[in-house]
Amino acid sequence: MNKLAGETSPYLLQHAHNPVEWYPWGEEALERARTEDKPILVSIGYAACHWCHVMERESFEDAATADIMNTYFINIKIDREERPDLDHIYMDAVQAMTGAGGWPLNVFLTPDKKPFYGGTYFPPVKAYNRPSWKDVLLSLADAFANKREDIETQADNLTQHIDQSSQFGLDAGVNFNIPREELFTRQQCDTICENMLRQADTVWGGFGRAPKFPQTFTIAYLLRYHHAFKHPEALQQALLSLDKMLQGGLYDQLGGGFARYSTDEKWLAPHFEKMLYDNALLIDVLCDAWQLTRNNVYAQTIKDTLAFITREMTSPEGGFYAALDADSEGVEGKFYTWSKAEIHHVLGEQAGPFCEFYDVTEHGNWEEQNILWIQQPLEQFAAERGYDPAVLGAMLKGCREKLLAVRASRVRPGLDDKALLGWNALMVHACCRAFAALGDETYRQMAVRNMDFLLANFRQNDGTQAFFHTWKNGQAKYPAFLDDYACLIRALIALQEITGDTRYLYQAHDITAFVNDHFGDGGHLFYYTIDGQNDVIVRKKEVYDGAVPSGNAIMVQNLWYLSIVFDNKDWGNKAVAALAGIAQTVVRYPTSFGVWASQLLQLVKGTPEIAVVGKDFRVRMQEAGNWFIPFRILIGSEKNQPEIPLLQDRYRENDTLVYLCKDYHCIKPVFYIQEIINLIE
Repeated sequence: MNKLAGETSPYLLQHAHNPVEWYPWGEEALERARTEDKPILVSIGYAACHWCHVMERESFEDAATADIMNTYFINIKIDREERPDLDHIYMDAVQAMTGAGGWPLNVFLTPDKKPFYGGTYFPPVKAYNRPSWKDVLLSLADAFANKREDIETQADNLTQHIDQSSQFGLDAGVNFNIPREELFTRQQCDTICENMLRQADTVWGGFGRAPKFPQTFTIAYLLRYHHAFKHPEALQQALLSLDKMLQGGLYDQLGGGFARYSTDEKWLAPHFEKMLYDNALLIDVLCDAWQLTRNNVYAQTIKDTLAFITREMTSPEGGFYAALDADSEGVEGKFYTWSKAEIHHVLGEQAGPFCEFYDVTEHGNWEEQNILWIQQPLEQFAAERGYDPAVLGAMLKGCREKLLAVRASRVRPGLDDKALLGWNALMVHACCRAFAALGDETYRQMAVRNMDFLLANFRQNDGTQAFFHTWKNGQAKYPAFLDDYACLIRALIALQEITGDTRYLYQAHDITAFVNDHFGDGGHLFYYTIDGQNDVIVRKKEVYDGAVPSGNAIMVQNLWYLSIVFDNKDWGNKAVAALAGIAQTVVRYPTSFGVWASQLLQLVKGTPEIAVVGKDFRVRMQEAGNWFIPFRILIGSEKNQPEIPLLQDRYRENDTLVYLCKDYHCIKPVFYIQEIINLIE
């Protein structure tokens, strides 16, 4: 057993029996590197990472390789999901050196934590135009011993580059005193849409070429843009992207839930790992699509995905697990794929139409196995073959249930059962959106239960609004990062909208004040790490959206929303200034800045403020979910609340009134949201 044996991360525990003398990131390993003047190898991955497992089997479990590593290096294993701050820094370094990145991420540091060399997967023998791992280790050990000055220079240059890279896209020359309608324009929104559609795959949906990621932020912008300005191409591409994902192997046709990305342009063959955040973000955008189109496929997918989350990704305590592995029994996708013979054995005479509908063949559609995917929508498939669509749909549903029951007896993929604050908050937000859109009380209860879990288990016991980042086995650790706080605040705001409990808003307000004090950069943006955290070589500012939304972008949304609710002009000005500083970059590269783009669109279109006061306020608030109202503020109370301007002097005895306001000027109140919906839209 090495030093990882006492960790809680499933990924680190996977490596606890390696012959490599792994350490977790911490003072013990860093002090040893300084004392012995040895280079540090930092190897970063995560539990659901296929190539991380491959490199472990080939190299980290090999005694001869481990001997080289132990002799010449201090070896540190990091779970990127536990320490995304370190992952961001060292990923930047490797991308600067090699032009590419990914996981496993293997980066070599000087004893003072500065990177000087790195890469991703290295094979045990020279292959794929990559040097062998042993050759890399030996050549770097030699360079550290004999070319130390060159290594120190390289490390200093890289560290300087990382520090400067966090300023990317920030326009210091913006005049923030000009009117908001001149800072943010319809023309910018049009250009954003054009630039997104320029990257669109108009046949298979999505954006760019394989590998294809869901790009939910881009889809969300296109739906909002169409809603605002009636642009059929934007709507068509957004819905095509969703439809093709739902029909593809990216979506688990039997069990619900989405894999992380597709390896091909058709969404057929996913990388089979299932991440909590992808599913949360896809539920969000499917709620948008459902509210806009009333297409039942979207509603059913929301239900099936949340059923998957409940069944496979929820802990007894109410937390949501991080991820499911791509592999089972050492084989990627084995849990999810089928032979035609297996399906015939389970389904009997119903196998014929089932196999035809889901493209199941004798030879397989992927590595001699079959991934279930839909090539034609049900109605079209039924019409061409003379089936009754309702009868066929019911038959296919029964078949899926039989196969799911058989699949449940297979060896399951590994589960990463830690809970991460930000990812849990993303799923709380998704549950809130699902309740608003579909009205199923189960989803509201999921959201409330998980938020209770987060507030009870992640808060630091220091009397402040400080939180931890990760939790497992009753133990929370690592200071929370900007993403965690931003997503938590957004989830609290969403919870008020579906419960009518303004305590969530006050909590969101207090946490936002804490973030301003402890993450602010002195200007308009936020650092990724909290002040006083000293084990990183630079404090980065993340502005682009990756697999999860940028913490800065979400904080701008939060600041804008809360500035209106609490009449806090400073927060509103900060949100406007942050967006103005990055607007040119957002317009130019919108697929990397989709959350920012939606906020820019909001500032152009305006923010409808809906306040409901009276004994039936919760029912009236719930009615708002019947429409797609993307940028609205929704707040309610039984009586006046003097601390919240939108809820001041609104109460009228025996009535429940709905107010539509903008800049604290309200039209004459009505009894139902339906009466003012044409004014909102």
